[in-house]
Amino acid sequence: MIEVFTMVIRPKYNWFKMLLVWKGSVLPEILPRLVFIFLLSALVLYFHGVFFSVKVSLNPTPFTLMGIALAIFLGFRNSAAYDRFWEGRKLWGSLLNVSRSLSRQALTLTGLTANDSESRRFLQLLIAFAYCTKHQLRKTDATTDLKRLTPDLASELSQVEYKPAVLLRHLGQWVSDQKNAGRIDSITAGMFDKNLNDMSEILGGCERISNTPIPYPYAVLLHRTVYIYCVLLPFGLMDSIGWMTPAICTFVAYTFMALDAIVNQIEEPFGTEDNDLALNQMCETIESSVQEMRGEKALPRNHEGQYVFN
Repeated sequence: MIEVFTMVIRPKYNWFKMLLVWKGSVLPEILPRLVFIFLLSALVLYFHGVFFSVKVSLNPTPFTLMGIALAIFLGFRNSAAYDRFWEGRKLWGSLLNVSRSLSRQALTLTGLTANDSESRRFLQLLIAFAYCTKHQLRKTDATTDLKRLTPDLASELSQVEYKPAVLLRHLGQWVSDQKNAGRIDSITAGMFDKNLNDMSEILGGCERISNTPIPYPYAVLLHRTVYIYCVLLPFGLMDSIGWMTPAICTFVAYTFMALDAIVNQIEEPFGTEDNDLALNQMCETIESSVQEMRGEKALPRNHEGQYVFN
């Protein structure tokens, strides 16, 4: 089963095609607001700033100063949001590396073959950990993936809230069982345990990002300032630029509103919007990679490059 929510990943276009890109941009989201600003600017220009017999005349100088300050604060918020996005990406990249390391250790240091039920169980637990982490971060149902990967544990895990943490316990128990069976020594068990600790750190890092958003009042302040600025801007420009007022105001509004919308998307990198992290593909990459290390074929892909489960 493939989820429909995937990050938009596109090849690099030339300068002209970049002007026309629609999917993956925030323009569809903010288009109604831009239309509103354009119509408002046209009305202001038509009535020359006179509403109910009152002339609303504003000097463009304050808008210049406010625009510079607003751009700086939006840039700062954008940096804070992108830091969260990039940290999330690094954590999931680390999860892929650790999963490969544990797969290699399980297949080369224990004496178990790739077809042995014990090694297969360990690798399935590794894959299930990635999927359960994704579902926990997105607050979605992991039942389908669990039944496909670990049918024996699916019932147990359906009763718990923090499924990845429980899977870590099962992975640790597997290492302990191999040590007790004499397949690995204490040093090798310590190597496994270090990688399991790294997985726990990755899980904790993702939970920290997910559970600690950018302070809400700060976001509200910038959001309100952007929209008040864009609504008042036509009154400050109509006397100086005349009939170009609607076009210039709409372009300025696009710049500020688009940046505000982008920040709102990437500050929660584990969501399902177009510009959030591609957690579906990352989980499928981990599964496909582990399968190949086990000697099986990688997951097949469809014509869109998405993995297809049998």
